[in-house]
Amino acid sequence: MATAEEVAKAAERRDVRDRWLLSAPALLVIFLAATGPLLIVLIYSFLTPGPYGDVKWQFSPDAWLSVFMERDIFDDTLSLAAAHVTIFWRSIKLAVVTTIATLALGFPTAYFMATRSEKTRDLWLFLITIPFWTNLLIRTFAVLQIIRNEGIINTILLKLGIVSAPVQILYTDTAILIGMAYVYLPLMVLPIYASMEKLDFRLVEAGYDLYATRFKVLRKIIFPLVKPGVIAGSILVFIPALGAYVTPSVLGGGKNMMLSNLIELQFGQGRNWPLGSALSITVMIIVMVALLAYVRNAGKSGVRHG
Repeated sequence: MATAEEVAKAAERRDVRDRWLLSAPALLVIFLAATGPLLIVLIYSFLTPGPYGDVKWQFSPDAWLSVFMERDIFDDTLSLAAAHVTIFWRSIKLAVVTTIATLALGFPTAYFMATRSEKTRDLWLFLITIPFWTNLLIRTFAVLQIIRNEGIINTILLKLGIVSAPVQILYTDTAILIGMAYVYLPLMVLPIYASMEKLDFRLVEAGYDLYATRFKVLRKIIFPLVKPGVIAGSILVFIPALGAYVTPSVLGGGKNMMLSNLIELQFGQGRNWPLGSALSITVMIIVMVALLAYVRNAGKSGVRHG
């Protein structure tokens, strides 16, 4: 005769088995739709490029070597791939600066929204999400119309006599930065607002009562409490900014390439699928490092506030 404990353990095992069986179709879809393509890209990165695109099924580590190195066409010596290093540096630099710019704009915006009355908060939240209603390409072309030589900014500067000739903003790193900051700003505002909405503003008032300056209240009270939202927003901005394709293509004009443009070039005109695959995996590694840094910081913040 089975004891009550044995019956409970058998029921628990059946429950676990049934859960795995029910989730098996979803897990299979995830594997085929996500892990499968990534596995193909990883395999392609260790193969030989074909003469007209595609790959030859011959093992070769040259693609990974070519990520940061290049061979001389005459003596086959290795040297640093200056073009690739420049594109990597530009991509990481612009992603970091975009994150800082959106934080500088998004933090006070989120604070303003969180300090409004409950009746008007929903309206401000609604206004922040409006850009998501429009296609990314259309929003990018809207920025192009503002910063081009005959755009709104240059027209105003010329009419006010501040400049004698149009300022060249378009097709520069500055143009890409402006475009990405505009596109990804809501992704910074929303997580910070979610953290600030839960903030007990009596702590802020207590700080003022103790004669703390505004900057000290911000540094010692507000920022530490909303730090998880800041970190989440930074990750949400940094990752898509690092892999941005449309904005650099339109506002950079092909002269200021980023990683996504370089990868597309290898799969297209370059006809070097293994190198494109190796570059894609490299970007994924950078993103994974950023995510691990976020998880680690979030975990530490949770332990300190727990």
